[in-house]
Amino acid sequence: MTTVNRLRPRRSCLAVPGSNPRFLEKAQGLPADQVFLDLEDACAPLAKPEARHTIVKFLNEGDWTGKTRVVRVNDWTTEWTYRDVVTVVEGAGQNLDCIMLPKVQDAQQIVALDLLLTQIEKTMGFEVGKIGIEAQIENAQGLNNVNEIAQASQRVETIIFGPADFMASINMKSLVVGEQPPGYPADAYHYILMKILMAARANNLQAIDGPYLQIRNIDGYREVAQRAAALGFDGKWVLHPGQVEASNEIFSPSQEDYDHAELILDAYDYYTSEAGGKKGSAMLGDEMIDEASRKMALVISGKGRAAGMQRTSKFEIPEG
Repeated sequence: MTTVNRLRPRRSCLAVPGSNPRFLEKAQGLPADQVFLDLEDACAPLAKPEARHTIVKFLNEGDWTGKTRVVRVNDWTTEWTYRDVVTVVEGAGQNLDCIMLPKVQDAQQIVALDLLLTQIEKTMGFEVGKIGIEAQIENAQGLNNVNEIAQASQRVETIIFGPADFMASINMKSLVVGEQPPGYPADAYHYILMKILMAARANNLQAIDGPYLQIRNIDGYREVAQRAAALGFDGKWVLHPGQVEASNEIFSPSQEDYDHAELILDAYDYYTSEAGGKKGSAMLGDEMIDEASRKMALVISGKGRAAGMQRTSKFEIPEG
């Protein structure tokens, strides 16, 4: 079985209704890292069957260069899920990177999707295991089981927080998705986000924050996105072209941090080498660096490289 690529750039994950050809066309030209063509909430029930075929057409004929291509199917409690998966994967599996499964409540739902994908891949002659799974956590049961969900299949690439359904499922006293409920003085989402992040990191997966529905409030979007980025999330959903640039910026390292991370890696490689004296720790300017510094720098440099950033400084071997 092929190992999925868990390190795809996902700073901005653009939601596009699978039933809207105009939006599907426009999405191809936007600078989002990931585009997911939606068969769930963005499609009315009567539009879902035709939307499957529209998505197949756009996956096969569209230009998605540089983008992670994902389709969000309906959740397993509905009558649409299996036909969503079969139609889309049989029709466009070679032009598809991941299936997003919403409202995941336990590991068995991931296993069921994995088995169905494997059957289709074998039937169609596709590479088995190439299509990844993105698991969306949207209620209390899913959050309680998030570690088992993260471990349920080698296909799982990301754990996604779905705030709207989650807020409803726990009776949170707010009607603005992603905003703090009135009357609570702390961050009401901290526990949820950290639990998702720990499950993701413990299993070498990416953690993605969900949507901010006030699409014209870019300052509000930035505030919520910066919260997730500060914790260590890899990206966030975008619902409007105006949110894409903000998300790409917030989930990329600053130029200064990226340059510094690359300098740490170069300096550590040098000082631990024979030529550099085989040192376990050394000074880089006024900063002591060691193996822990290297690990932290790898995270920042990895994000910068994935974002296509270029260095503006280089490590100079000290004289003498």
